[in-house]
Amino acid sequence: MQNNELIPHLFRTEYRKIVSVLSKLFGIEYIEIAEDIVSETFLLAAELWGVKGLPENPTAWLYGVAKNKTRNYLKRNQLFAQKISPEIKHTNHQTEEIEIDLSIKNINDSQLAMIFAVCNPSISSQAQIGLALNLLCGFGVEEIASAFLTNKEVIYKRLQRAKEKLKTDKIKIQQPSLAEINDRLPNVLITLYLLFNEGYYSTLQNIALRKDLCLEAMRLNYLLVENDITNKPMVNALLSLMCFHSSRFEARINQNGETILYEEQDTDLWNKELIEKGEYYLNQAFTNSTLTKYHLEASIAYCHTKKENTSQKWEAILQLYNQLLQIAYSPIIALNRTYALAKAHGKKEAISEAEKLNLTNNHLYYSLLGNLYTNLDNKKALLHFATTLTLANSAADKATIAKNIDKVPPR
Repeated sequence: MQNNELIPHLFRTEYRKIVSVLSKLFGIEYIEIAEDIVSETFLLAAELWGVKGLPENPTAWLYGVAKNKTRNYLKRNQLFAQKISPEIKHTNHQTEEIEIDLSIKNINDSQLAMIFAVCNPSISSQAQIGLALNLLCGFGVEEIASAFLTNKEVIYKRLQRAKEKLKTDKIKIQQPSLAEINDRLPNVLITLYLLFNEGYYSTLQNIALRKDLCLEAMRLNYLLVENDITNKPMVNALLSLMCFHSSRFEARINQNGETILYEEQDTDLWNKELIEKGEYYLNQAFTNSTLTKYHLEASIAYCHTKKENTSQKWEAILQLYNQLLQIAYSPIIALNRTYALAKAHGKKEAISEAEKLNLTNNHLYYSLLGNLYTNLDNKKALLHFATTLTLANSAADKATIAKNIDKVPPR
C-alpha cells in the first residue's frame, strides 16, 4: 500500500483506537485534547513518511509517537496531570512512567467503554449516533452529514453540544453496567448499522463500495459479541446481516468499480465462509423470542444468499419485508419490498405499490420504476431512467443507470 493510501487507511482504523484509550485516561471532559494529540500524530506521520519513507511497523510508530506526545503534554501541564492522577507527585521522571496502555485488550476495553459513554441518554439519539461515528469510527463531519442527510454546520454544532453536555453531566468512560447496556445498546447498534451502510452503499465517495468502512463496522460489532455483557441476540442479528452482505462484495462490483445488480452477479464469487458465519450468528440471534429489525433484515439477507431464483424464495422475502415494515417502517424499506413483490407477484402489482411511495427526491425510486416499466412501457422506463441520471451523484451509479437504459428495447 502506498503512503498516500496507507495514512488514510490507518487514520480510519487506528485514530479512534488511540482516541478511546487517551479519552479513558484523561476523562470525557478532555476529549478534545485526546483528539488533538492523535491528530498531531497523524500530521507528523504525513510529513515524515513522505520524506523518510514508511517505518518498518507504521502502526507501532503511530502508537509510540502518540504515547510520547501524551507524556510531553502531561509534563507541560502538571495541574492537568494532577487531575488525572492526583495520587502521583508529578515530577518529570514520574510523569514519564505513567502507563499509556495501547495493548489490544485495553484498546478493546476502552472502545467498548467509549461506545457506551457517548451513547448516553442525556444527549439526543441523533447526537449520540453522530458523536459515536465521529469518535469511534473516524467519520468526518461531511460523512456524518451525508449519513443524516443534512449539512455540515448542523452536524458540527450537534457534535459540539453533545460533547459539552457529556462534560457538564460528568459522564465517566468506564465499563457499562447491565442497566446501561439495556438502555444504550439500541443506539450503539444504530451507529454500527449506519457505518456499515455508508460503506456498503457509499454516498460521499465516487465509488460504490467502501470495504474499509464495512469491515470497521463488523469489527466494532464483533467487540460487542465477544464481550459477555454485550453479547445479546440483536447484536448477533446485526453481525449476521453484515456477514451476509459482505459475502457478496466480490460479486457486487466489476473491475471498473460499477455496481453489478443482484441477478447478474457471479454466485461463484460469493464468500461461503462469510455466509456460514452469518448463519451461525443468525442462529445465535434467535435464542429468545424478541424480534428486532436486525433479525428480519438478516433473514432477508440470508434468503438472498440462496442461489435459486424461485417464486417461493421471493415470497418468503416478501413476507419478511411485510413483518419488517410493521415494526420498523421506512420509505426505503417499503421501496425495497416492491422489488420482492415484483419477483413474487409480477411487475404490475409492484408498480402500483411503488408509485404510492412518491419518493421524488430519491434516485433509487426512479431506478426501480425504470426497471419495472422495462418491457411493459419502455417510454416510461426511459423517462424514469433519465430522471435517475439527474438525481444520482456518483459515477458508479450513473454507469449502472446507463447500462439499464441500454437494456430498454428500442421503440
